[in-house]
Amino acid sequence: MPDPALFPLLGPLALLLAGLWPRGAQPAAAMALATAIAIAVWVAVAGPLQTAAFSAVYADALSAVFAVLVGFVGLVIVRFSAVYLAGDPGQTRFMRWLCLTLAAVSLLAVSGNLPQMALAWVGVSVGLHRLLLFYPGRPAAVLAARKKFLVSRAGDACLIAAMVLLWQECGSLDVAVARHCHSAGMAAVLLACAAVLKSAQFPLHGWLLEVMETPTPVSALLHAGVINAGGFLVLRFAGVVEQSPAAMALLVAVGGITALFGAAAMRTQSAIKTALAYSTIAQMGFMLLECGLGAFSAAMLHIAAHGLYKAHAFLSSGSVLTQPPARTERAAGLRVAGAALAVAGLYLALQALAATVLAGALPATSSHTVLLVAVLALAGLGVADAAGRLRVAGSPLWQALHIHLSNGLYVNTLANRAVLRFWPAPPPLARTIRDGGVA
Repeated sequence: MPDPALFPLLGPLALLLAGLWPRGAQPAAAMALATAIAIAVWVAVAGPLQTAAFSAVYADALSAVFAVLVGFVGLVIVRFSAVYLAGDPGQTRFMRWLCLTLAAVSLLAVSGNLPQMALAWVGVSVGLHRLLLFYPGRPAAVLAARKKFLVSRAGDACLIAAMVLLWQECGSLDVAVARHCHSAGMAAVLLACAAVLKSAQFPLHGWLLEVMETPTPVSALLHAGVINAGGFLVLRFAGVVEQSPAAMALLVAVGGITALFGAAAMRTQSAIKTALAYSTIAQMGFMLLECGLGAFSAAMLHIAAHGLYKAHAFLSSGSVLTQPPARTERAAGLRVAGAALAVAGLYLALQALAATVLAGALPATSSHTVLLVAVLALAGLGVADAAGRLRVAGSPLWQALHIHLSNGLYVNTLANRAVLRFWPAPPPLARTIRDGGVA
């Protein structure tokens, strides 16, 4: 008799089969969502779910929340893609790799052993790489895929090395055991590095800006457990990471710098999707900052909320162009202030709910840390707003800074040149980058 606790694998299996037969993509995505909801119900009623044989499955409240996020957003993206790419000769190929990527993310959420988790982690990168190359004739898409490939391989190496160290220290390949290992300091640092490399952190964020060269559903897919898989990794091994001051400091430093940089650069962009991409960079930085401060339940809430709203923002970005122009600046300011107060109240309520739901899966967060996170969020908004007003400042110095921020401080341009030096491109791509066509 098969172990009934294996049912969480039904979602990844259905998506894997849909990758082989893309016409079944929508039923498979619906199956994945139904499986995720069933996991959530099981965990709420009976507690964490773990298989006895090979530890193929481990699902707790963290897994349930992440799986439901991936399942819901994944289903929306699959349905959207069926219409968005209707008539495109590459639609079948796109749906195949979309389903395979979602299968890998779904498997990552419920993996019960370290090798399986590493396989799912690598599978996410491979699937995204193929989607980035959906239009192989676009120079920016090719360059983005190459940058992402190099960054991902470094992240994979960090993850695998961390898991080897966890196995040596804990003597077990089970995630349920390894996530409580308290004597693996170097493993914690490597886990933090893997998360940073996965989540498009400064200065290795440039590939995310060029995802715009792929179909819009790919940008939304990033928020269904792809770019935020780094945050999930830290949360899954929060018991390990929080024991290492070096790992926590790394997350705070890189996450904080990335959040400020992304927020400031976002407010200087004129293109809607580029602004959304910088917003994602900032949000992922802030999410890792929360992890570094020990606000683990707040980080998971951030992953879920940001994943939902940003996936919607990308899928509906085309409709923004048809909306009427903004109100006066003063009216818009009052509206934003009112919305901010409402969101702040809602956030505190949701944070309390998240802390309760995730109490058994994540280390507790002190109330002082939650307050610090709120203060940092407000400070980040202030920096972003100030950056957006630089262009109207009277001083040429501030106007120059606005221009530099709008170009991302030229970090991505330097990264492009470095990648081309390491990985020479065909003449059209090299010429395009040399002429400033890709930034």
